[in-house]
Amino acid sequence: MEILSAGITAFYLHDVADQIDLARLRATTGVGAEARLKARQASSYLQYQTPPLVMDGEDVGVGPIEGFRCRLKFFDYGVVSLALSRPFAGSWTDLIGASQQYIENDAIEAQAEAAVRAVVTRCSAAMTKVRERYLTEDYLVVAITELRERLTGEELVARRAVELALILRGERQPLSGQEQEEVLRNRMSYLATDLIIPTWNAAIIYDTEAGAGAALELFEFANSQLLEFRYYDDLLDTELARIYPLLQRATWWKNLVGRGYIRAANQLHSLFIDVNEITDRTDNALKIVGDIYAARVFNLAAARLGVPRWKQSVEDKLETLDDVYRFAVEQVAISRGQFLELTVILILVLELVLFFLGIMR
Repeated sequence: MEILSAGITAFYLHDVADQIDLARLRATTGVGAEARLKARQASSYLQYQTPPLVMDGEDVGVGPIEGFRCRLKFFDYGVVSLALSRPFAGSWTDLIGASQQYIENDAIEAQAEAAVRAVVTRCSAAMTKVRERYLTEDYLVVAITELRERLTGEELVARRAVELALILRGERQPLSGQEQEEVLRNRMSYLATDLIIPTWNAAIIYDTEAGAGAALELFEFANSQLLEFRYYDDLLDTELARIYPLLQRATWWKNLVGRGYIRAANQLHSLFIDVNEITDRTDNALKIVGDIYAARVFNLAAARLGVPRWKQSVEDKLETLDDVYRFAVEQVAISRGQFLELTVILILVLELVLFFLGIMR
C-alpha cells in the first residue's frame, strides 16, 4: 500500500438565493457553527468577513451519499456548499480509479442538488429571493497526508507525474507528454514537504492534515466566489438584453410622463447598485493579512478556476450598465429641455397672436 492516509473531498456548490441570514438560519435549524480559518503563521490574519455557517449533514437530515460523509456550509451571499468526504488508503492505481469515478459524476451531482434543495426548502424563511434554478459548481480535491515513503513535493512530481496528471484529469487513457506537462505546470510548494496542484475542476494536495484542511477551505471559498461572479455575469447579460429594446421603444412623450428612458434609467440604477454591492461583498468576504501561504494558495486556485476573468467580465458589464444609465438620464434631460423650449415658444406665439388681435396691449 503506497498511500497510507489521504482524503477525497467532492464539493458541490449551489447559488440558492440573493442572501442568507445566517443568524436566522441557525435559529431555524438549531444547529451550526461558524467556520474558522487557521493561519499558517502566528502573526498572520486570516478571517472571513462574515463567517459561513457549517452544519453536519446528519444534523439537517442529509445522510451519507455514495459512502461519503456530508457537511454543509452556508455563505451569507447566497451560496450553499455541500462537501462529500471520505478517507482513502491504497495504491496509486486505486486513487486514479477513484478520480475517474468522482470527477463530473452526474449521479452524485443530482443527489447533492436534491439534498441541498431539501435543506433550502426547510430553511427558506432565512433566505432572500430563493432561486428556482440553481447555478452549480463541483470540484474534487484529493488530499494526501501520508505516503509509505516520505517525499518532498518535487520528488513526488518527479516520481509520480503520470499518476498525478491522470488523477487531476480523471481520464482512463494515458495522457500525452504535452498534456501532462500542462496539468502539472501550475503548482506550488511552500515548504519542501508540501505540494498543491490545482486545475479547473480538481486539485491535489500533499501536506499534513492541518495544512490540507486549510487548503481545502481556500479551494471551497474560491469556488464560491466563482459561482457568484458567474451568476451575476449571467444576470447582467439577461438584464442588458431586456433593457436595450426598452430604450429603443422610448419616445419623447413617454419620457415626459415618467415612462421610457426614465423607467429604464431607474431599473438600471437599482440593478447597478445591487450587483455592485453584492460583488464587492463577495470579493471582500475573506481577509488575508500576513499569511503568504494562504494568499498564494488562494490566488493560484482562483487563477486556475478563472475567478479573475469572471470578475473582470462582471466589472466590464457594470461599466456598460453605468454608461447606459447615463445615456438614459441624458435623454430624459434632453426631452425635458426640448419640452421647456417648446413651451416657451408656444407662449411667445400666443402672446403675439393676442397682441395682433388687439387683446393684449
